[in-house]
Amino acid sequence: MMQFDLGHIWATMGLLSKLVAFALVLMALASVAVVVERLIALARQASETRRFAREARPVMEAWDTARLVSIADGYGRSALARLVGAAVRRFQRAVEAGEGGVPPVELARREVSRRREAISADLRRGLSVLATVGSVAPFVGLLGTVIGIITAFQTIASTGSGGLGAVSAGIAEALIVTALGLGVAIPAVLCFNYLTTRIAAVELALERSAGELIDEMENEHGRSSGERSLGSAAAA
Repeated sequence: MMQFDLGHIWATMGLLSKLVAFALVLMALASVAVVVERLIALARQASETRRFAREARPVMEAWDTARLVSIADGYGRSALARLVGAAVRRFQRAVEAGEGGVPPVELARREVSRRREAISADLRRGLSVLATVGSVAPFVGLLGTVIGIITAFQTIASTGSGGLGAVSAGIAEALIVTALGLGVAIPAVLCFNYLTTRIAAVELALERSAGELIDEMENEHGRSSGERSLGSAAAA
């Protein structure tokens, strides 16, 4: 009865096939490292965002911008905290600087846009590795298949026999490397799609929160401008 012995197959593999298999193992390790790191980062981000939202909600309702910035600075892993902190800090600077060519709310809106791009790039860090592994690993496995078939034909040429025993080692080598390539690529693609979906959900939530923040700024700035106008009229 034939035994499926990976150790024996590895021992009979040629140098080129071993290099191909080693490259695939490195791709698998890189994929695992990226997936684990991103899952941990997203979990921490979600946890800190929930805590920041609970703490910042009453402060935002009272529109205490100094306190809001201070709270946001304490949640460095939260994408929402970084976005809110940057936008409110820019809004504060514009209001304190007085009237200018660009309204404070518009400056805050531009800062939100820039910061969202930076946060999105940070959230997607490492996903290019998964995309590369998912697209390249099958072709690397195919390269191993070609090398295995070449080995099988070389065995036929050297022995002068075309029997199964003469080519089985090369065929097994080819199929094992092919399977390894698919085994590396398929999980990488699945993980890439899963992480992309999770990150897209975070980005959508950030977009919604940013819109609410800008609305609140417009409301508060308009109210403050109205109060200043009334004060000037009363003084006159």
